[in-house]
Amino acid sequence: MTTKQAYTQEEIKVWLCSHLASALQVEAEEIDIQQSLEDYGLDSTQAMSIVTQTEKMLGFEVSPTLLWHYPNVEMLSQRLAEESAELGEEVKSTASLNQPNIVKPTTLDLGAEIVLDPAIRPPSQSFRFVGQVDNIFLTGGTGFLGAFIIHELLQQTNADIYCLVRADDITAGKQKLQKNLESYALWDEELSPRIIPVLGDLSLPYLGISTEGFEMLAANIDSIYHSAAMLNYVYPYPALKAPNVLGTQEVLRMASLFKVKPVHYVSSVAVFESSAYAGQLVKEDDDFQHWSGIFLGYSQTKWVAEKLVKLAGERGIPVTIHRPPLISGDSRTGACNTDDFINLIIKGCIQMGCFPDVDYMLDASPVDYVSKAIVYLSRQEESIGKAFHLQHPQPEPLSHLVNWISSMGFPVEMIPYEKWQARLINDLSDADNPLYTLRPFLLEKWSDEQITIPDLYLQSRRPKISCEETLNALAGSGIVCPLFDSQLLMTYSAFLIQNGFLGVA
Repeated sequence: MTTKQAYTQEEIKVWLCSHLASALQVEAEEIDIQQSLEDYGLDSTQAMSIVTQTEKMLGFEVSPTLLWHYPNVEMLSQRLAEESAELGEEVKSTASLNQPNIVKPTTLDLGAEIVLDPAIRPPSQSFRFVGQVDNIFLTGGTGFLGAFIIHELLQQTNADIYCLVRADDITAGKQKLQKNLESYALWDEELSPRIIPVLGDLSLPYLGISTEGFEMLAANIDSIYHSAAMLNYVYPYPALKAPNVLGTQEVLRMASLFKVKPVHYVSSVAVFESSAYAGQLVKEDDDFQHWSGIFLGYSQTKWVAEKLVKLAGERGIPVTIHRPPLISGDSRTGACNTDDFINLIIKGCIQMGCFPDVDYMLDASPVDYVSKAIVYLSRQEESIGKAFHLQHPQPEPLSHLVNWISSMGFPVEMIPYEKWQARLINDLSDADNPLYTLRPFLLEKWSDEQITIPDLYLQSRRPKISCEETLNALAGSGIVCPLFDSQLLMTYSAFLIQNGFLGVA
């Protein structure tokens, strides 16, 4: 058995600060060891990278959930130093930090989390729908989908778009929005004066805006698009509650002040992740009461947040709910977020030379379809009070993608899931392979069922999402979801190869 030195807390602390700074592209001196890691906005991929690098340095397995149970560098380094000292010169080959050393969070009653401030209530029940608005408030403008929603709002309306953004000043906020739009080839200098940054923080009361500023916006905004959420598959519900649940409450508060404003909320089909819906047909107007079996913290927050939105609707705030699935790249340009899990897993499997032979369906919808549909539907009066499923209407099996990749000249095959998992555990040693970084996340067993994330997406565990009513509402708009055909896959492949994410076969 390999031997390694025991590391002190100070050594681990310095190492963590250095690698956290590298992941966030800041100087190590800017890392506050007492500040919660979630405040730094780590996404799941960055978190997994830090976990994997930490494992490699210390010589024992580290559970991803440590990032929540020991939420800042000071506490995490102390815990890791204790474990390192306990191991001494030996390296454990088992998941030493997955077991009794971690205090597992208590079981959540998500139903009890559906609490909307009683003060969030429109001043009157009178609301007159207006198709063309002058001022729009948008959250999530620095995200993938948010960039495309901004683009569609600029194209389909003449409104000014006030975008919530975390930044030190207005100039930095505008630059952050511009950089995000440019990364997906969406920036238009002529339309840029209509993009107005609003400095704030989704996780804070009044969205981190001053009381005066919040009230001024509430008095002047005509419509709200709420697409922001912290998307992190590692953190549990309590770590994500502030931005995803309480942030939604603050958006609804803005909608209720002075004059009633419609809220167009971007939810997720994840609200139906409860095992109670496995194999069941779920329609747009179906209620969702079951939450038992939803074990990812992110999905739990989306369940509660949408319940708050529906509760606000019952109080008289006009709402529309849009439930996208996983979102793929732009069907026109191929532009996508190369750091999302889907792209990283595809790249990793290509490098491994194999995909798991599992019953998965490619039901992701292109981001331009999702954004066009959201903006179009939000501008129809009959949409108020309804939910829409932006699921791909004609999903394809995973084998369709693997066959396409093979036809491109990449030597890949499909092998039994158990064999693929064994290769992931025993044979993968190349740190350049994204699956090496994601391995702790993919192998972690979650919930009382002790299932992995890949298990969660098996068709036997998934609901059948109907999008019939959504397609009917889009009829005549010219907005159609592109098929997963050779043309779309070629567009995606070309983008990923041209920007260097995938090598040439």
